[in-house]
Amino acid sequence: MKTLGLIGGMSWESTVTYYRIINQTVKEKLGGLHSARLILYSVEFSEIEEMQAQGKWAESGELLSDAARKLEAAGADYIMICTNTMHKVAPQVCRSIHVPLLHIGEATADALQEAGVECVGLLGTRYTMTQDFYKEKLQQQGIRVLIPEKPDIEEINRIIFQELCLGEILPGSREAFLEIIADLSRKGAQGIILGCTEIGLLIKQEDTSVPLFDTTQIHARRAALIALQDNKGDCLQAQ
Repeated sequence: MKTLGLIGGMSWESTVTYYRIINQTVKEKLGGLHSARLILYSVEFSEIEEMQAQGKWAESGELLSDAARKLEAAGADYIMICTNTMHKVAPQVCRSIHVPLLHIGEATADALQEAGVECVGLLGTRYTMTQDFYKEKLQQQGIRVLIPEKPDIEEINRIIFQELCLGEILPGSREAFLEIIADLSRKGAQGIILGCTEIGLLIKQEDTSVPLFDTTQIHARRAALIALQDNKGDCLQAQ
């Protein structure tokens, strides 16, 4: 079994889910008392969020690159960024290390292809929904991406940062998400990407008939299987 290096804390609420899913997957495959080999570097999320808001992506990228280098030095065979939004700096992080970076967007694109989804709705932070760094991973696989209307984008972003990242799960916010999901489905989305690692804390598949693709579940499970099988992950090339 190889060792996974997790860059977490963005937020720590969803990092807990990563830890659980990876270990559950290892136990499922190996049985008994088996668990995953993990190294966790948990950042101070307030610093990251402030850099995001100020557009300081290069600075935040160096912060995550430093975390990745430390994980590699500690023995990690693969690196994971346990959040969707900060994959904006994945190329910068990848250039700073010599081990593969397991990309959440690529894992999600593979899951969509396996499910036969050609048009998908994307929910996430404002950055993930409106910028190209994430959507391009899906579009490269021929998947059409729909995003909500601007007012809905702002409401989703607010719920993520002001509620979910603080561990607040409110029924009214769940209803707002479900209405947005229904609207994207009416516009042609065959499924919905929960493209923020906290959204899965609020929305479950049993809440809607529209197929959901929880990126936390997809990313964590894929990483565990790669660690067990020792398959090579995909490291982004320097851009």
